Amino acid sequence: MTVLHLKDFYALSWKNDNHSQKIEIFSMDNQVKKSYRWSVVAIALCLGAAFQGCSQPPAPKTQEKLDITVSILPQKYFVERIGGENVNVNVMVQPGDSPHTYEPKPQQLRSLAEAEAYLSIGVSFEKAWMDRLKAANPKMPIIDTTQGMKLLPMVAHHHGEGGHEHEDEHDETGHKGEEKAAEKLKENLDPHVWLSPQRVKIQAQTIYQTLVELDPENQAQYQAALDEFLADIEQLDAEIRQSLAGIQQRKFMVFHPSWGYFADDYGLEMISIEEGGQEPSAAELAQLISQAKAENIRVIFVQPEFSTKSAETIAQEINGEVIAINPLMSNWLEEMQRVTQKFARVLRENSALDIPLIMANSRLLASDELVLR
Repeated sequence: MTVLHLKDFYALSWKNDNHSQKIEIFSMDNQVKKSYRWSVVAIALCLGAAFQGCSQPPAPKTQEKLDITVSILPQKYFVERIGGENVNVNVMVQPGDSPHTYEPKPQQLRSLAEAEAYLSIGVSFEKAWMDRLKAANPKMPIIDTTQGMKLLPMVAHHHGEGGHEHEDEHDETGHKGEEKAAEKLKENLDPHVWLSPQRVKIQAQTIYQTLVELDPENQAQYQAALDEFLADIEQLDAEIRQSLAGIQQRKFMVFHPSWGYFADDYGLEMISIEEGGQEPSAAELAQLISQAKAENIRVIFVQPEFSTKSAETIAQEINGEVIAINPLMSNWLEEMQRVTQKFARVLRENSALDIPLIMANSRLLASDELVLR
């Protein structure tokens, strides 16, 4: 008796026109043939599924990433340094836009419905849009990453000796006036905390705590990443201090007052052209030109989001130059290193210009002493 395999059965069962002996062995009515045919198909499918299940283990369940929304690009860098592959970070203010005047797009507001946390940093658009950000996702926690920091007021113009504050209260006296002044000062706090390495360390701790609360299973991974990031910040801080060491002229001029915290960290003095979003008047521009000449300032720092017209006017009058630096950097660590080198070069050049002036003043003092004798 001939034993046939299942694959042979298919071949034979379809060759009804062949009258060989083998075919006659399987001679039966059409109904029986159909029954055999479907039985074989069912057996084959079952065996195939069984073998496939044995040979391929079930795919491991992939963990979904945490959906975190931030306001500006430097925050994205901070969150990704600590969260790594466990986070998906959405940024509200896109490159080229200003966080002071930004208006979120409808699609961004809709996307907030999926966000598991919003990390705020105190920039102007947050204050204007906070109610709508909360309404887009009432369950979304909003974390203030500036908590625990010493915040500074936005600088006023420093035109010459004893510059003036435009925020002085002249129409009120007593406690009422003090309270109003205190409220105005609180509203006018400098939001550019990400440009201070010391304050970024505080932000990093807050980000770490937020991620651990949302995803406690990966706490060890977040802790290791935080430690590495803090070590990088410490190294950056040491490099900045070394780069600026020994520089006598520590004043620099910028269009927009973004670098106040950086100046606070490293003993520098920032002179701002623009204040409160307003270009300087003709009189203020003249004062700035005079101050730049008196301080031997030869470089005006600008950033891409703002007009450079006033800075170029001052640079032309002082025979200086305009240099662009970007405070809204995507790679925070590398850009801070580059900006530091620019500051160090410019301040050293300004310090060199101070030497002839100091020597001239010394000769004048010496001649005055001779006259007095």
